[in-house]
Amino acid sequence: MTYDPRFGPAAQTPQQRAYVLRQLQQTFPQLAARVPALTQQLFDRYVAGELTWSDVRHALDAATSPAPKAPVRRGA
Repeated sequence: MTYDPRFGPAAQTPQQRAYVLRQLQQTFPQLAARVPALTQQLFDRYVAGELTWSDVRHALDAATSPAPKAPVRRGA
């Protein structure tokens, strides 16, 4: 197994990442509460090694943050 620096030393294999995700869900119950399909897909991709946890958080934040407001134009 080649070390992947995108994941911590305790999250190199899918089994390790699944364990890390379970630990996070126990620490932060809102991560385990009936999650939408998009969230579950992101978790699955993290466990598979396709996404880092930072990627998951950025995607979740982008999906849940309100759309940015257009800047107000003042007279020219």
